[in-house]
Amino acid sequence: MKKRILGADLEVSAIGLGCMGFTQSYPPYPDKKEAINTLRKAVELGVTFFDTAEVYSMFRNEELVGEALKPFGNDVIIATKFGYDMANIQFEGTARPIELSSRPETIRKAIEGSLKRLKRDNIDLYYQHRVDPNVPIEIVAETLSDLIKEGKVLHWGLSEAAPSTIRRAHKICPVTAVQSEYSLWYRNAEAELLPTLEELGIGFVPFSPLGKAMLTGRFDARTTFDKSDFRSTIPRFMEGNLQHNIELVDYISELAKQKATTPARIALGWLLAQKDWIVPIPGTKRVERIEENIGGADIEFSSDELSLIKKHLDSIEIIGARYPEEQERLTGR
Repeated sequence: MKKRILGADLEVSAIGLGCMGFTQSYPPYPDKKEAINTLRKAVELGVTFFDTAEVYSMFRNEELVGEALKPFGNDVIIATKFGYDMANIQFEGTARPIELSSRPETIRKAIEGSLKRLKRDNIDLYYQHRVDPNVPIEIVAETLSDLIKEGKVLHWGLSEAAPSTIRRAHKICPVTAVQSEYSLWYRNAEAELLPTLEELGIGFVPFSPLGKAMLTGRFDARTTFDKSDFRSTIPRFMEGNLQHNIELVDYISELAKQKATTPARIALGWLLAQKDWIVPIPGTKRVERIEENIGGADIEFSSDELSLIKKHLDSIEIIGARYPEEQERLTGR
């Protein structure tokens, strides 16, 4: 597996693994033994970068990742997240707390729990999951600076934060990586976020790089989603919108045929071709999908091909928001 550098010096596999789906949002879920075997097989295949969060399944995702990756020690990089008040959990939809909190005392309590569950002496990359409007980002950055000095955190980052917030945070404590959605069907990051990260020397970790599996070619105009599946709440996947958005999938499938590869590898290879400090984290629960996804690191595009792809993407209108309205309100702060 090829390697990439996030920020100044965090080396990770060019393609990571988003672990949320093992326990949340995308049923059916594997049993614990199967999930652990899959995570360990990912390491054998060359993946060294794994993404989780305390909020995923109310701690259970971190526990799973910690147990699965413990044998590999510091040979793997684990990213996790803080930012919710887990002491006063409320449930809504997929059983996630709805109260944001990045107060220093909340962060300190969060990291102690994450360290225990992940079976680590420190957190490789610690993201603020969502910006807390009630706590100035400078205070959050100061808290993370202290945790870095104490050796409990090695690098820190932000998730779904606005460029202005990233700049303010970076002035207090250098940010290693920012996580946000970016893919062939959601390119908002290109306007302001990517230029800001390039200027500041911050790495970018796109989640949902396969459009929540849309870009793999698995779905067609007749696909429906069970109410237990997170995609059933997303406007882009709803009836009418999905049928329209298949146009993009058809285009990616055609690109895959031209390069004798798969749509998923085209989507991931395209992301990697945008900047050499971009590291996507596709999520999957299956070994064969991990094998397919890491092959995206070997896909190459010429500058002419990239220009033609951009021109074609600009001509395709994607209908529907990427999140339900209440969740979108938590982003871009």
